[in-house]
Amino acid sequence: MRKRRSLTGLVVLGVLVVVAAGAAFYYWPQIFSLIQEERLRSERIARWKLASRGQPLPGTPDLANLPGRLADKGLKLGDPVFVRIFKNEFELEVWMKRDGRFQHFATYPICMWSGDLGPKIKEGDRQAPEGFYTVDASALNPNSQYHLSFNLGFPNAFDRAHGRTGSFLMVHGNCMSSGCYAMTDPVIDEIWTLVTAALKGGQQRFQTQVFPFRMTEANMKLHDHADDMSFWQQLKPGYDYFERTHLPPDVSVCQGRYAFRDATGAQDGSAPIEKNCPPAES
Repeated sequence: MRKRRSLTGLVVLGVLVVVAAGAAFYYWPQIFSLIQEERLRSERIARWKLASRGQPLPGTPDLANLPGRLADKGLKLGDPVFVRIFKNEFELEVWMKRDGRFQHFATYPICMWSGDLGPKIKEGDRQAPEGFYTVDASALNPNSQYHLSFNLGFPNAFDRAHGRTGSFLMVHGNCMSSGCYAMTDPVIDEIWTLVTAALKGGQQRFQTQVFPFRMTEANMKLHDHADDMSFWQQLKPGYDYFERTHLPPDVSVCQGRYAFRDATGAQDGSAPIEKNCPPAES
């Protein structure tokens, strides 16, 4: 009798485990979303507290030694720049061109961005944008209410093709955001120095790529349940192209989708070239 009861108990336990596993699998997207929301909330609070006390965020480069850091990498003020932003990691990268390709110069912690992972859809949604943007001298604002800023250029051609609305989406100082990327004043000072020197040095515009996360295969798989995955899959070829070549691709919009062309003009089959689409916007 004891053996029978023991066996019955194991069967019941097994059934409960299977049911629990099935429920967890079924509700995993919702569970993951809640975990993500809480992580972002906690991260924002921690960063705001540090910034409000005037303390640098973890990962901030040695801002007092910009000339030395440039020299260590064989770079100089006025070299062309390229920018990448990663929401999930709270990071902004500046790359600078040397010997024909871009070299990573610095990664800066983002103090604050608003909304969730995913693109900006409409004015007032407090969502920070994602996509491929172009910044020129007209986008610079030395008199920003948030110290210094440059406009990402939202909405771009892709955003307009999908009826997305919004304005004044910036990278700026301070640690407040209503759809922008706030870097703190000391950090935006250094970024401003780099980008203004590049534009004054002859670079007409620089590309800024904004991603929800580093688009590795592992991260894509982790987020494959997300509602925005079809949009993120459009961003990934541009991300992969830069990872492979250290050159920003030429970006255009074809039939409502992002399209990419090899920035070098090489036709080696390794670039995500869209042959039937118009040239990239200037």
